[in-house]
Amino acid sequence: MDPVRLLYDVFEFILLIFSLSVHECAHAWMASKLGDQTARMQGGVTLNPAYHIDPIGTLLFPALAIFGPLIGFTIFGGLVIGWAKPTPVTTRNFRRITRDDNLTTLAGPASNVLVAVLAFVVLAVISIAVPDGHELALAAFQGSVVLGAALPALALLAFLAIKINLSLLVFNLLPIPPLDGSRLLRNMLPYNAVQAYDRIPIWVSYLFMIVLGGTVIYLFLTPMMALVYVALKLI
Repeated sequence: MDPVRLLYDVFEFILLIFSLSVHECAHAWMASKLGDQTARMQGGVTLNPAYHIDPIGTLLFPALAIFGPLIGFTIFGGLVIGWAKPTPVTTRNFRRITRDDNLTTLAGPASNVLVAVLAFVVLAVISIAVPDGHELALAAFQGSVVLGAALPALALLAFLAIKINLSLLVFNLLPIPPLDGSRLLRNMLPYNAVQAYDRIPIWVSYLFMIVLGGTVIYLFLTPMMALVYVALKLI
């Protein structure tokens, strides 16, 4: 494996762990604000990755994305993506169950948007305040950053943070259990459909993620990243 590519993948994996921790912490925080203290009492309102790690979603699937191409196996179209241990929510503790459950669910994707915005601000500051910073920030998007100094590494991290968090935004809104989109869809289904939906085997969910995940993410991620690049170019 190319050492530079491996370094990129390590950066992506670290950022993925952080972003997933932010995502699940946001779920727990919002649930607490809306009256359900289940996750807070279990220590869920934390950015500590140790609490949020899921062996399959946080470790196995990202590892397959990084090292799979070495054996000719590509997952999620090569994107380093995954999910964390689901945040426990007791919906009967909410005053308005459906509304509050939806708000708690949406808090996760919203946190990924926030991280992406903060990362963009970092690139904007580099672009405006640093000599030749504009070229450096754009180079990060083009994959032509020469590592070896702190500022290029920071620009690359900011770019990867945008890419990963926008990927997580799209991925988590897929209506595939146990992703956030499945909970939003579940809250819109009639009772009988909910019973059938809840019986979907987890292996079917994994299959759908593998087959459809990368394609759908790229479908939305490509224009989103293009818009971010144009916005940065105009600064």
